[in-house]
Amino acid sequence: MKNRLRVLRAEREWSQQDLADRLEVSRQSVNAIEKGRYDPSLPLAFKIADLFGLAIEQVFVNPAQEEEAP
Repeated sequence: MKNRLRVLRAEREWSQQDLADRLEVSRQSVNAIEKGRYDPSLPLAFKIADLFGLAIEQVFVNPAQEEEAP
């Protein structure tokens, strides 16, 4: 699943470890989510969105909707 996590993190000048600490996950988890190798659980996805003050749709791209885009 595509996401804007790296951009959002960079805007705040947070390292992957900074974000991991805030989310209470490993740095490796943050790295895997950013690279699209791991889809976070729904509770973690909401926690990420809440941390950035955004709706979940503003952080993560629904693959089904992405295919429909022109």
